[in-house]
Amino acid sequence: MKTLAFDTQALITALHRILPSSAVLSDAEDLRPYECDGLSAYRELPLAVCLPETVEQVRAVLRVCHDTNVPVVARGAGTGLSGGALPLANGVVLSLAKFMRILEVDPANRIARVQPGVRNLAISQAAAPYGLYYAPDPSSQIACTIGGNVAENSGGVHCLKYGLTVNNVLGLKVLTMDGELLEIGGAALDAPGYDLLALMTGSEGLLGVIVEVTVKLLPKPERAQVVLAAFDDVVKAGEAVGSIIGAGIVPGGLEMMDNLAIRAAEDFIHAGYPVDAAAILLCEVDGANEEVSDQILKVREIVKQAGATEVRTARDEAERLKFWAGRKAAFPAVGRISPDYYCMDGTIPRKRLSEVLSRIAELSQEYGLPVANVFHAGDGNLHPLILYDANKPGELERTEEFGGKILDLCVAVGGTITGEHGVGMEKIGQMCHQFAPAELTQFHAVKHAFDPQGLLNPGKAVPTLHRCAEFGAMHVHGGKLSHPELERF
Repeated sequence: MKTLAFDTQALITALHRILPSSAVLSDAEDLRPYECDGLSAYRELPLAVCLPETVEQVRAVLRVCHDTNVPVVARGAGTGLSGGALPLANGVVLSLAKFMRILEVDPANRIARVQPGVRNLAISQAAAPYGLYYAPDPSSQIACTIGGNVAENSGGVHCLKYGLTVNNVLGLKVLTMDGELLEIGGAALDAPGYDLLALMTGSEGLLGVIVEVTVKLLPKPERAQVVLAAFDDVVKAGEAVGSIIGAGIVPGGLEMMDNLAIRAAEDFIHAGYPVDAAAILLCEVDGANEEVSDQILKVREIVKQAGATEVRTARDEAERLKFWAGRKAAFPAVGRISPDYYCMDGTIPRKRLSEVLSRIAELSQEYGLPVANVFHAGDGNLHPLILYDANKPGELERTEEFGGKILDLCVAVGGTITGEHGVGMEKIGQMCHQFAPAELTQFHAVKHAFDPQGLLNPGKAVPTLHRCAEFGAMHVHGGKLSHPELERF
């Protein structure tokens, strides 16, 4: 990274020339709300925060920073959970919070064009009068923005059937670090040339700044219904997941919660969960009325054969929404029972679910830290929540070590270190585990093609080989990792 071409005050003065005075924050108290994202374990104050309202203002900010070699971190709603929006002490935070307009809802072509600061849920609300909705629904959908969803390739409880953000975005408008506007994809189902749309989705702000998104809308299904199955053993619940998928059923959502998460959610939301269950599955099927009726019966039979101690079918839409409300509020619910929690995000093959959960339980005992398991069981995306107290000396460090072992475990069984939360700062070390030096070098080559000076969100997502050497990281291929505690997997 090159040094700044001029001092901080000169940078602030330059930013004030291109933005209204209220759109440039530089006092410490004004910067404090931007010092971290949802992963609050890491904090840093930037030099300044910019809040532009137009594409031209974003372009101008990027050009000032480009010309003076000042790094830029783009920020959405700040709900991310991997430190991806963590500021740099020598950089500028570029907030897209004011880009809140839904530019177009086109029911005939089933698309919507929106600015990056539009909340995820607001898209479905705008499309509802046309009988349409936007499928990816992260648990934070009431607050998270579509720009951040694209940056992290977010999922949600219905991504098993309808896909992640990458499967539901048709086009992007992106500004490069030097202010060039790129139009990638569009309203059509396919576009000529390389699939840069998929490359940009999940790129965590390393390649460009998103200023417009075209998303795919889907018709609301004729009917949706949820089965809640309770189990006295987490392993049985995990095996039931594989049995449902193996029967050829593709649920709209298939979620799992363990006892600690069940009790926390029930105390918070009063969703009607059985608090004595070791685990529950929420399995939603949707589609035509006759199809849903048939599949509901099959799901009920499958979970009973898998050992479910109780099976309920939502009696009406209100109960269906209540079941989902408990699941979607699981993270804040767990936050009510512990001073702090560390939310992990890894993905594994579904067939390894039971053994991975057993190993997480063993690690929980080993580290003396409780874990609440909440996850997208259908696609193997785990979200273990490690409960800890940051005020206790050394407990955060022990928690991070525990979390690292969970991610190593995911890789060891043939999975990945993230499903939807991104790498950010949190998982830099595990990137060294998952990818070989040649692969990391290629990732940096892609970054260099879009951002030669390395000014967009530097130090995130893709580690340098030097950093991997400092971690003493091992490289994993073919589901093999030379950690003694993982050999049996």
